[in-house]
Amino acid sequence: MVTKRTEADLRRLRTTAAGYSPPMADTQVLVASNRGPVSFSLADDGALSMRRGGGGLVSALAELDGDILWVCATLSDADRTAARRATEGRLDVPGIGAVRMLDIPAGTFHRAYNAVANSTLWFVHHMLYDTPNKPLFDARSRRDWQSYEAYNAAFADALAQDAAPGSKVAVQDYHLTLVPTLLRERRPDVKITHFSHTPWAPPEYYRLLPDDIGNQVLEGILGADHAGFQTLRWAEAFLDCCAEILGADVDRAARTVTHQGHVTRVGVHGLGVDGDALRARAAEPDVTARAAALREQVGDRRLIVRIDRTELSKNIVRGLAAYRELLAKHPEWHGRVVHLAFAYPSRHDLPEYREYTAAVQRIAAEISDEFGDGTWDPLILQVNDDYPRSLAAYGLADVLLVNPIRDGMNLVAKEGPTLSKNGCALVLSDQAGAADEMSGDAIMVNPFDVSQTAEALHRALLMPADERAERRKRLAAVATALPPQRWFADQLAALG
Repeated sequence: MVTKRTEADLRRLRTTAAGYSPPMADTQVLVASNRGPVSFSLADDGALSMRRGGGGLVSALAELDGDILWVCATLSDADRTAARRATEGRLDVPGIGAVRMLDIPAGTFHRAYNAVANSTLWFVHHMLYDTPNKPLFDARSRRDWQSYEAYNAAFADALAQDAAPGSKVAVQDYHLTLVPTLLRERRPDVKITHFSHTPWAPPEYYRLLPDDIGNQVLEGILGADHAGFQTLRWAEAFLDCCAEILGADVDRAARTVTHQGHVTRVGVHGLGVDGDALRARAAEPDVTARAAALREQVGDRRLIVRIDRTELSKNIVRGLAAYRELLAKHPEWHGRVVHLAFAYPSRHDLPEYREYTAAVQRIAAEISDEFGDGTWDPLILQVNDDYPRSLAAYGLADVLLVNPIRDGMNLVAKEGPTLSKNGCALVLSDQAGAADEMSGDAIMVNPFDVSQTAEALHRALLMPADERAERRKRLAAVATALPPQRWFADQLAALG
């Protein structure tokens, strides 16, 4: 989900899926991620207040009993203050366990996080580069890479220091690709899993990275005993890179990679949603109040919904262009449909993202100016973060548009059918990880084909109610098949 959940939201979401019992941690479990489960704010008098974060990993850890330690980076001055005040660097977080926040120097963090993780590795795996102009790897980029190495080494050092003998360590995502091998060098006794929440680039695109850096990322992950991916597509792309770029011994039937004497098992764990918990949260008064306000605003018109961050890979501009083409080609929908687009600001410290948010706002204004009249506003764009409002919109949607250029999974595609009350039709990009599971009942589109997407929206609006309801039911079953608790437990179980 793209929106931020409050501590109250997390309490509501901690119910378990039907028929599921929370696992017991039979040994210490350590989690490593850039962003941790809590953040801090600092009052004028120096008092610190803590806020629980959101996301599937927080929900999963809240259901795991035992000795848990979460290692993460400080992301603000308040976080750094909290880390410095903590006894032996550890904070106790009710419902999670202990948290160690690493006070990494600001310059090192900025270069590792913004210049490498978000501006290089993210762009490669989502295949976002304007290749005639970028990337360009020069002396500055090498300095940035040294910071990425130092950032990963700081995590490996902390994990090595805190891990009990035989611990299980779950390393998260593209920010920390070097940690598994660095940790194995320091603590060969621990079991390590690495999970990639993003897609994985095919070898021909992955080779945009400098040879030594590309090799280092692959070899870093191969330090893990288990490497997890959202879909078989991304797992196979990783295997292809290991075989073609490293020359590793890849057993595709067993999904193992043998490199430098170490065997890494590759697994597929498609993260889903906790349907019972999500529906319970959507029944809360703040959500029902927002649903009533949206319905009053929209009236009895049909509702097309999209919920995204203003992230380049989410393809919001082409989605809005498709809606504009729908209105141009099918004037019968004038006055009868509203597109509700929640586009939450993302990564505004990067110029590409600021420019993209501005482009989203420009095309939205053009659509309203071109087609709106005094009685009908065809498009409602809201660029702010409101989790209860998103849940309300899911419940009201007749059509849900999810058209990313490329996505590791995309939980919006799973949350929408789970919460739909009207049997919403799902228009889904074939490049979303969710497409592997949901293509049978979604209306599939090429994310670059605006005209095809416009016609898919038209088809979705015309779909009979009983067909929409049946498709929604099957989509919701797929969406809730692997809730966060099971998703994380499966990865721990894969470590044996």
